Amino acid sequence: MDRIFVEGLAVETVIGVYDHERDVPQPLVLSASLDCEVDARDELGGTIDYAAVVEALKTFVTQRRDGLLETLAEACVAMLHRRFPKAREIGLRIDKPDAAKRLGCERVGVEIRRGFD
Repeated sequence: MDRIFVEGLAVETVIGVYDHERDVPQPLVLSASLDCEVDARDELGGTIDYAAVVEALKTFVTQRRDGLLETLAEACVAMLHRRFPKAREIGLRIDKPDAAKRLGCERVGVEIRRGFD
């Protein structure tokens, strides 16, 4: 299995369960991996276009207003699978840098991986 990946994609959206988080967008950092069989004929149709993955994630995440990162992550993976059905497994990690700073941590967030037949 081959892997297409995007790491460190910065996106802003309204997310959080606390009142102070519901007022303004805050930064998130997304990393995604899409496992698929890559056809190495040097044609974009034989793989998953990582630029399209980036644009899909940016558009989708900025339009959401979830409370939990877990909810957002599940929705993102479902959207990626609909858009890129060639992916047999999709991993997504979402870091919430402002929350990490407030908590005195380097990083906090959620990471999920889902397989598809």
